[in-house]
Amino acid sequence: MLNVKYPNTVNILSINKARGTQISRHHRHQNGQGKEVDTCFTICGEPKGSNFKFEEENLPALKDGEFICDAVYLSVDPYMRTRVSSVGSVIMGEQVARVTESENKDYPVGCLVQGVLGWRSPTLVDATNRKVTEAMFLSKVPDLGELEPSAALGILGMPGMTAYFGFLELCQPKAGDTVVVNGAAGAVGSAVGQIAKIKGCKVIGFAGSKEKCDWVKSLGFDHVFNYKEQDIDKSLKAAAPDGVDCYFDNVGGSFTAKVLQHMKMFGRVSVCGGISVYNDAKPALTPDPFMTILHKQLRVEGFMVLRWAARFPEGKAQMKKWIEEGKIKFRETINEGFNNMAKTFMMLLEGANTGKMLVKV
Repeated sequence: MLNVKYPNTVNILSINKARGTQISRHHRHQNGQGKEVDTCFTICGEPKGSNFKFEEENLPALKDGEFICDAVYLSVDPYMRTRVSSVGSVIMGEQVARVTESENKDYPVGCLVQGVLGWRSPTLVDATNRKVTEAMFLSKVPDLGELEPSAALGILGMPGMTAYFGFLELCQPKAGDTVVVNGAAGAVGSAVGQIAKIKGCKVIGFAGSKEKCDWVKSLGFDHVFNYKEQDIDKSLKAAAPDGVDCYFDNVGGSFTAKVLQHMKMFGRVSVCGGISVYNDAKPALTPDPFMTILHKQLRVEGFMVLRWAARFPEGKAQMKKWIEEGKIKFRETINEGFNNMAKTFMMLLEGANTGKMLVKV
């Protein structure tokens, strides 16, 4: 585990604490200087452009064992909305970066690394300090074959591992099972549905536009519904008249309350996220699920994907094999320019992405 060393900042922009701020940091290494965007998740409701500000900082001269890397791709993920930090802290996030200066023989100039470096570029990394920090998972980008480096943040990164382990380990699908996936056009949901088809399941997906539904259908899902236009209960009664065995939940809220009513006895539910409620200023009023869980004797388990971190090589190898065999397909929605990080994040929360959302620097 490696340690990111954050240099002293200069020209730091002030933030409006009364509004709550989410600042992301951008470092652009040029003549020893950089920019960064800090974050504070005291946002109430939907994030706005005014919640984000940029900063600049100087990078000191490298010491033995250190290197500097410039972001190539930065990950934009729904979970970021739930992270709360102090005003002025860097938004948590993973990136693929290229080493541009190095005093570490294990990380030579030109090599690609990935890690939880935050919304910043460049980043000075002290590879000799193995304390647990934001860079604790920093490593070299593995051989991706013909895939772009962005895949290390998507289908062969955290979203892919979330789908692989969160579905297979918790839902334990069997051939013939009926599986429901919401957020089916997202990086995780689209992978879950395809894995379910590989395992011989009938798969029902929900997405939020015709274009998304068309793409999800092309992935092999048996039934795909636009939840914005079609009634969830009626859709499930038609597509799963005998009930649902496995439910992989990316959305939460009232959507999940409805799906639970269609679960079979002893059904399995994997709770991955709740993007429908991330921006709620007040807790949403939804039916209490616990009596349904009790009466149907459901197994419901939430998870954080890092519980399987030691098994990521296994998951990545299998996902890569399925991609090469044509059994797994994926898409990426990529915006360009670090200055678009905040805009891209807000677009993600509005459902503007198909597949993995990224920013290319």
